[in-house]
Amino acid sequence: MAINRADIAKELLPGLNAIFGLEYGMVDDELAPLYEVENSDKAFEEEVLFTMFGDAPTKAEGAAVQYDSAQESYASRYTHETVALAFAVTEEAMEDNLYDTFAKVRAKGLARAMGSTKQIKAANTFNNAFSATYLGGDGVALISTAHPTVGDGNQSNKIGTAAISMTTLETAITNISKIKDDRGIMVAASAMSVHIPPDLAMEADMLLNSAGLPHGTVTYPTGHYAPNDLNPIPNMGLLPQGFFVNRRFSSATNWFIKTDVPNGTKMFTRMPLATKMEPDFDTGNLRYKARERYSFGWSDWRQWFGAEV
Repeated sequence: MAINRADIAKELLPGLNAIFGLEYGMVDDELAPLYEVENSDKAFEEEVLFTMFGDAPTKAEGAAVQYDSAQESYASRYTHETVALAFAVTEEAMEDNLYDTFAKVRAKGLARAMGSTKQIKAANTFNNAFSATYLGGDGVALISTAHPTVGDGNQSNKIGTAAISMTTLETAITNISKIKDDRGIMVAASAMSVHIPPDLAMEADMLLNSAGLPHGTVTYPTGHYAPNDLNPIPNMGLLPQGFFVNRRFSSATNWFIKTDVPNGTKMFTRMPLATKMEPDFDTGNLRYKARERYSFGWSDWRQWFGAEV
C-alpha cells in the first residue's frame, strides 16, 4: 500500500518544525569481527574439509612402509538469501508535501532497515550456536561436544556451562591451544578475542584489561586469593584482539572466543545492496526499493569456542 496524504498530514501544512524518529544512529557494524567476508558469483557456495595424514608410525627394519590416505570429509553449503524492502508514495502526496522529505528521509529509513536485517542475520549464527536444529556441514551445532572427525573420534569446542570468569577463560584458552585436526594432529591454534552481549561488557573489561587479577577470581591450593598478582591475559597477550560487544546476541550470559583458525564463520555477498526508484505509469505512485543477496554460515568450527550459560 502506498503512503498517501493521510499518512503525512502534518507535512502538508505550514508550521512543521521537525520530523523526528528517523535521526537515530545506526548500531555499529557488529558482524565485521565475526565473519570473513567473500564475494560469490553463484547461487550457492560450498567449502569442503580435506583431511590430511595422521602421525607417522615407526617402521621396523626390513618391514614395508605403511600407507595412509587423505580424503574429503564434510562440506558446508552457503545458500544465498534475497533480502528486499520497498515503499511507495502516491503522486498527490509527493506534490503536496511542503518539506521535500520523502526522497532523503524515507530512503534513509529504508537503508537503515536493510542494515539492521543483515546484522540480525549475522548474529543468528551465534544465537543458535548451541541449537540441535541449526547444524553445520558436520551435522552438529557450531558449538558442540560431539564434532565428528575422520580419525580422532568426537572433538569439542564447548567451554561448558560456566559464566565468564578468569577460571573459565583459562580453561578455554588452554583447550584452544590443544586443538587438533581430523586426524589428531595439533593445529597450533591461539585464542584471539572474546565476543559477548552488552550485559557482560563491564565484566569482560575487568577480566581482560585489569593490570592485576580482579579480587577473588583465582583460588590457589592454599585457599587464599591473590588479588595483587599480575593479570596473565594482558601480561601474556593471550587475547590480543580484546573483546567485542554484539547488541544482537539474544542471550545475556552466553559468550564466545574466536581463534585464529581460518575458514570459520563466513559471509558471502552475492549481490551488494542496490537501490532503485521508479514511477508507476498507471497510478503515478513513486516506488523505492532496496535489495541485496548474501548468506551466513561456517565451515571450520575450530574457529570458535563457546559457553552456554
